[in-house]
Amino acid sequence: MNFKYNTKQRNKSIQGLRSFKDTLPKEARRILSKKGQIYIETLDNWKYIVGKDLFEVCYPKSFKSSNKVRASFLNIMVKRGSEVDLEYSKKNIIAKINAFFGYSVVDNIKLNTFDDKFSKIKEKNVTNATIKEQIKKISNIKNDKIKNSLLELSKLYKAK
Repeated sequence: MNFKYNTKQRNKSIQGLRSFKDTLPKEARRILSKKGQIYIETLDNWKYIVGKDLFEVCYPKSFKSSNKVRASFLNIMVKRGSEVDLEYSKKNIIAKINAFFGYSVVDNIKLNTFDDKFSKIKEKNVTNATIKEQIKKISNIKNDKIKNSLLELSKLYKAK
């Protein structure tokens, strides 16, 4: 490997294959190593931290580290209607996160609510492929293999 000394981002770089971390500027690497690691580890272990019930209704949105003015906090998105459950388990979540990292990482948790748009999609009626109109549409398909397979599928679906 050859070392290249005249680059804009840093004084010294390696030519050839290199990891993604090495291609980032020094400032970006510094920020990711300080703040990004805590958020990534929290995301990876979120199910373990909050439990199965709360895992289905919330997820961490962002992490803000502490500075001289404010304490560090974790911003969590919660499905509307489940805020009370998460509010009661805030202290437990903070204790588990701090125990997971081994030092005091999170001081407070902020909750943001969102509407579950996916449940509205599930509630809509799904059109049945066995209706005569759908079969007419299937019979208009030019490709015989696709047409026959869709007709067989509709027969199996109707039998079910």
